[in-house]
Amino acid sequence: MGQIKKPQDEIQKRHYPHFAKINGEHPFKTQVPEGRVEYKARYKKGGKVAFFNFELAKEMGIIPKTHAHQLNPDLEKEILETFSIVIINEYDLINNIQFPEDEILPNTYMATRYLQLQHADKTGRTSGDGRTAWNGTVKSGGVTWDISSCGTGATKLSPACNNNKKFYQTGDPSISYGCGLSEVAEGLETLFFSEVFHRNGLPTERVLAILEYEKGLAINVRAYPNLMRPSHFFCHLKQGNLKALKQVTDYHISRQIENKKLPDITTLSPAKRYFALADQVARDFANIAAKFEDDYIFCWLDWDGDNILMDGGIIDYGSIRQFGLFHAEYRYDDVERFSTTILEQRLKARYIVQCFAQIADYIVTGKKRPLAQFKNHQIVKNFDKYFQEKKNENILEKMGLKEKYQKFLLEKHLPLVENFRKTFSFFEREKSKRGIYKVADGITRDAIFCMRDLFRELPQMYLARQDKVSPQEFIEIMKSSYAKKRDLVISSKRLKYINQFQKQYWAIIDSLSKEFNQTSSKVLLETTMRSSVINKYDRVTGNSISFVVEKVGKSRPKLGAEEVYQLMNEFRNYQNLDPDHEVIPAALPVRHQNLVRGFHSIVRENREGI
Repeated sequence: MGQIKKPQDEIQKRHYPHFAKINGEHPFKTQVPEGRVEYKARYKKGGKVAFFNFELAKEMGIIPKTHAHQLNPDLEKEILETFSIVIINEYDLINNIQFPEDEILPNTYMATRYLQLQHADKTGRTSGDGRTAWNGTVKSGGVTWDISSCGTGATKLSPACNNNKKFYQTGDPSISYGCGLSEVAEGLETLFFSEVFHRNGLPTERVLAILEYEKGLAINVRAYPNLMRPSHFFCHLKQGNLKALKQVTDYHISRQIENKKLPDITTLSPAKRYFALADQVARDFANIAAKFEDDYIFCWLDWDGDNILMDGGIIDYGSIRQFGLFHAEYRYDDVERFSTTILEQRLKARYIVQCFAQIADYIVTGKKRPLAQFKNHQIVKNFDKYFQEKKNENILEKMGLKEKYQKFLLEKHLPLVENFRKTFSFFEREKSKRGIYKVADGITRDAIFCMRDLFRELPQMYLARQDKVSPQEFIEIMKSSYAKKRDLVISSKRLKYINQFQKQYWAIIDSLSKEFNQTSSKVLLETTMRSSVINKYDRVTGNSISFVVEKVGKSRPKLGAEEVYQLMNEFRNYQNLDPDHEVIPAALPVRHQNLVRGFHSIVRENREGI
């Protein structure tokens, strides 16, 4: 294997010249020099392409738009030469381990520094990418993408390295995470989960490629327009390193403006510029925290800002869950600590916003004031306002109402919307009398009502009857498999909320009927059609993703990279929740049809779980 660096004229002759630009170079290296550790790298032999995301590669501009969804020898070679790498780390250098010169790549690859609660040092001096190298950037359609690879070797920024005060050889079997490797199953789980979320409009990193090696090991290549996390800022904030903090902030602002994710705030005075960024963070985190809460997505937001991207995008699917019901007391067990719950995520998001108000003030004044002084800062108050606004939008969207209906209700009938949301929340948060108990990866307490079922079935019954349903029918529609007889008793309080819910629902329908000169039946019919997609019966959960990936894993010896792509595409289309975007199923071979039917069965069986 020769060195990757090629003369410019030779690059132009390659079938896929854009891969040559992905060579370890990244503007973050020079713009935030204290924010990274650089490593030489070498080619890793023995890999094969287990998956390649053709759609994403086209969007990123690294393969032509007209390219068939098939690998060929030239494309596979480019993928492997670009991404099949392993860093030459501190252990290798200290022990003077020699590697063939022609396998060593010309450029360095960076691991970035960021704050992590797993580290004893709570200021980010020792933490960051423990098994990830950044491959570089590509630009297409006015968007600059970051690319990073997980499983490229053990860096000095892993918890194992710092907790045990020693450097580890890549692949050391005595430790797990600290060995610097990743697995195919990990890549597949991220792939299937992230593509479902992406299909339904949630910002998330995506899997570009999975490279497979012996014993199920892998390099999992991920991409996103900007892979900065709040934790990339917080390490410098905690250390009081104003110079590096300003550098990473300016770097991020420049990238977001370049990608048209932020207005050009560089024309503002510094005093306004950094607070404008903080307000954008407030809006993004309010929106995503409300979305997580309403879609039952557990993301383990915490004070370090590690498990989330700067725009609220999802990263690191190791602890991501999507629940079928509002299991609000589930906590992930990370051995040393329990995670936050879904309801606590809003408070953690608010804390992150509070830190960005502090960051803006620190950069503008040059003085780091205590974080507590920003608890009621206007930026933080804006977060609270944005959060409530998004919650109001979400309930109307879940109900199945068109955008123009939502806009009218939010402008003209906001008290009705807010009261309806509170009534909805009463049922959503009803819990099993069983209490808290252990599950495979943590603890939980079961929710007992499936509100998606209620929103899907109720308008159909109203349409047929033009009247309310009985309290017994109301409970019957939404009761889940977790609900026992004692959980379903219709108390006087529950009866009050049942009547209140139906009264408010009909008030919404009637107000829309009058405003838009439609019969209530017409409004109900539209709502029924949309709600049946938004609140589909078999929606994916964390457990179902794990079982689907397990099924794919068992079939993989017979599946090529293209076939994994086809199965992923079919699965994410099946999980489409957008009533305005019809997805036409692809024609699949018979053996793939059987696999897909198995996927559907798994999702149905686990639709109410965690």
